[in-house]
Amino acid sequence: MSSLELTLLYLCAAVVSVVGCRLLNLPAMLGYLLAGLVIGPNALALAKDSTAVEHLAEFGVVFLMFVIGLEFNLPKLNKMRKVVFGLGLGQVVLTLLGTWVLNLGIAWLMTQLARPWHVSWQTALAMGSALAMSSTAIVVKLMADRVELESPHGQRVMGVLLFQDLAVVPLLVLIPALADMGDNNLWRALSIAALKAAVLVGVLLWGGPRVMRHWLMLVARRKSDELFMLNLLFMTLGLAWLTEWAGLSLAMGAFLAGMLIAETDFKHKVEADIRPFHDVLLGLFFITIGMKLDWEVVVDNWAWVLGLTLVPVVMKAAVVFVLARLHGATAGVSLRTGIYLAQAGEFGFVLLSLGQGHGLIPSAWISPILASMVLSMIATPFLVMNADRIVSRLVSTDWFEQSLALTGMAQRTLQTENHVIVCGYGRSGHNLVDLLSLEGVAYVALDSDPDKVQSGRNMGHHVEFGDATRFTSLMSAGLARAAAVVVTYPDTASALKVLAWVKEHAPHVPVVVRTHDDKDLEQLRAAGAAEVVPEVIEGSLMLASQTLALIGTPLKRVFRLVQAQRMSRYALMRESPKPQDDAAP
Repeated sequence: MSSLELTLLYLCAAVVSVVGCRLLNLPAMLGYLLAGLVIGPNALALAKDSTAVEHLAEFGVVFLMFVIGLEFNLPKLNKMRKVVFGLGLGQVVLTLLGTWVLNLGIAWLMTQLARPWHVSWQTALAMGSALAMSSTAIVVKLMADRVELESPHGQRVMGVLLFQDLAVVPLLVLIPALADMGDNNLWRALSIAALKAAVLVGVLLWGGPRVMRHWLMLVARRKSDELFMLNLLFMTLGLAWLTEWAGLSLAMGAFLAGMLIAETDFKHKVEADIRPFHDVLLGLFFITIGMKLDWEVVVDNWAWVLGLTLVPVVMKAAVVFVLARLHGATAGVSLRTGIYLAQAGEFGFVLLSLGQGHGLIPSAWISPILASMVLSMIATPFLVMNADRIVSRLVSTDWFEQSLALTGMAQRTLQTENHVIVCGYGRSGHNLVDLLSLEGVAYVALDSDPDKVQSGRNMGHHVEFGDATRFTSLMSAGLARAAAVVVTYPDTASALKVLAWVKEHAPHVPVVVRTHDDKDLEQLRAAGAAEVVPEVIEGSLMLASQTLALIGTPLKRVFRLVQAQRMSRYALMRESPKPQDDAAP
């Protein structure tokens, strides 16, 4: 098969699989895995396991680490430090120890059955490293779709995922060191690897930000998009090569490159420019992972595959549940956090391949372990969709805890009538609350971020902890008695959920929705929004008014022009009587 034919085959399989997953509301990554399963040498054998394709797919992991580096910054880490270095660190360490203990237990059981089991602790540690990871790509996408990123369990899940992403860097150093050492030079091998990493990272972080800032500014002044992109690829792959040359890994260099660029003013531009490379190459990486799965081995060892799927999932969920409880979370929040983090992750494949490449994990084990990891990832969307049902059955107090919180909110809002329910207490919600307070209008603000809720209460605002997309939260905030509902954050999916609840249970209450632009305007109006306020249009109107005023246009004329534009866009302004105009000067 020629290179063109192979490329077309990959693209066709990826497109068909991803379209199928999208139709079923499943993550695109599962589509890539299924595409690899179907066209791989162990299924239809349409494509052989090409070494060249594998090397190209490795760049997907490189760019994934680069994007993670862009998101990593010290203020974010400081805000989430208790979750990241408490819950996250505990989950990774206990999973590694649990895998080692499980290995000892299996070895003892096999000895009793006269079937010796010889697995070194290095192998157990390499396997534990792979199993400790969870899928950032799947979980974040599912939580974003369900509007749960700011929920109590969502914040804990994000903290653990962040630590796992950071833990990949030392694990990528640790696994080759484990393979190259004997029992007598353990600390020597680890010390050399740690010294290399410390020196390289120290030098890059000490002088790197200043050099990176000046260099990017120099390139940006050339005003060439292709030059900026070429320079970005050069720096990312160049640092990746530098860390590999130093005996570390490609992914570590990409992570450092992302961290350095995150400290510059070009972070958001770089994120937008690098996204296509990241998504396409990461998809290719997952296709090659699916191609490695040998169905004959899976069928012959179905009991092992089933055990390797269930045991790590249950073990990780239990570990996270216990740790979250120890860190003060309720039983319901703890169990949801465990369910969301129970699956294998994309970096688990990377660490597994690294362990196999260095001879730590026998090749005969790869297919059963790969199958179990893929099955756990496929099961994740279904576990997440049924998480509330699972929690309600296993945690008898979850319903009581949620009811207690909602009852408290309902009691505090019981005497409030003809008020405005403000969904979201971010910057826009805060400003809206200030204006409502000045006019003496009653309101209840809802937000799922406990820090924002506490901050608002400290300022004397009536802010309640609750998810506006849930019917129980809206009703506890007094939806039936409200004068209006305002969605202050530009999230169409969330706004549509709010509109659906209001339309079904309080159709007499008007809803005002904020959006980023007007591309979803008709959809939101069709869903029942009384008014849609696109922030881009409002920003352009203010920009135009300031420009006209600065160049000498009379203020009265400016006000009339802006008012005319608003009246042409907003129905309520068209229905209102026109203000008395002064004669144009």
